[in-house]
Amino acid sequence: VAEAVKRYHPACKIVVGGHHPTTLPLSAMEHPAIDFVLRGEGEVSLPLLAKALKAGTGVAAIPGIVFRKQDGSVQVDNPAWMENPDLLPLPAGHLVKHSFYQRKNKSSVVIVTSRGCPLKCTYCSVGASSGLPYRRRTAASVFRELEIAVTRYNAGFIDFEDENLAWDKKWFLNLLQRIINRFNGTRLELRAMNGLLPSSLDDETVQAMQAAGFKTLNLSLGSTSRARLERFKRPDVREAFNKALDLAETCGLTAVGYVIAGAPYQSAQESLADLLFLAARRVLAGLSIFYPAPGSQDYELCRTLNILPGTFSLMRSSALPLSHTTTRAQAATLLRLARILNFMKYLKDLDSATAGTANQPAGSHKSGHRIDTGLKLLEMFLDDGKIRGITPDNQIFEHDISTELTRGFIRGLKNVQLRGTC
Repeated sequence: VAEAVKRYHPACKIVVGGHHPTTLPLSAMEHPAIDFVLRGEGEVSLPLLAKALKAGTGVAAIPGIVFRKQDGSVQVDNPAWMENPDLLPLPAGHLVKHSFYQRKNKSSVVIVTSRGCPLKCTYCSVGASSGLPYRRRTAASVFRELEIAVTRYNAGFIDFEDENLAWDKKWFLNLLQRIINRFNGTRLELRAMNGLLPSSLDDETVQAMQAAGFKTLNLSLGSTSRARLERFKRPDVREAFNKALDLAETCGLTAVGYVIAGAPYQSAQESLADLLFLAARRVLAGLSIFYPAPGSQDYELCRTLNILPGTFSLMRSSALPLSHTTTRAQAATLLRLARILNFMKYLKDLDSATAGTANQPAGSHKSGHRIDTGLKLLEMFLDDGKIRGITPDNQIFEHDISTELTRGFIRGLKNVQLRGTC
């Protein structure tokens, strides 16, 4: 992108930032099209850089700046962090084309209430071990941003994209009560799609979340393996996860449980056990493939093990970036098994929703081409362990998979009581 911009606007200054350039500034500056890297949080340094470029003054004193000197050497400053995020103006919502982000004929808005994270998970580049300090905005500031989004931009869906939204119970309840008081009766849906730490939730908190507009709890489980959790340096929240699911059911909320697969030294069998754990619980399975995030401890581990992909473009979850103790074929199989599991949960919910409502056998209501096709493919899968797809012209084909995993999944299902999500 930088090269394309430079071709059409050679005098344009290209500035990059974010976790990757903050961690690997020299790597970013290897690209001749990039003029500056701003390490840390750009709200601190970008306005200063813009003013300096406009005035034609020097940039060397700008916090977090990385640039080429006249002698060809590169100056690399320490990352710049905001001390108090409340001092910055609220996001410029008037610059967003809200028609691009619609849900149920209303705008969808993302709000970030904090920076950093107090946890030290090895796969994360924004946790306490990254050097990024944890800071939280006041509840009043966050509420004001939400209020503007709802009243000015017709937002009906708010996603809090924080690492640990409910970490501070007193603060969180304060925010929820403000929302309840202002928007009681409004069809406002709230989510925390980046994941909630189950141990931060209790009965009082979940009840307040439901009253404020939460309909789903997105729960960060990580793994059901104690050894894996220790390697991830994550708290063991399995008991809290089960409790959170009970609270969700009591309050009429659905839930999603997130687990990670394909990390260094993580076996595919561990991840299979995670899926079977979720199969037996009232929760949608959210399986994510590990990717090495620059700035994380696991990125350095992958570099030490010499298992990093050859280019940064391959260091993303969708590229199945590692083939270590979980192969790429196994990772792809686990993703497909998660989708199969969620389809089975969907069918379970359909049966539960219509049971006893008519004089017809359970399952006879499942009409529609997609469901009928899915049922056919599911029946074949449960019979021989092969995962199939279907082309637009209705030709069935087989995916390349690990049959060891699929057969283990089918065997495991026989030992659990499958639950839906409702």
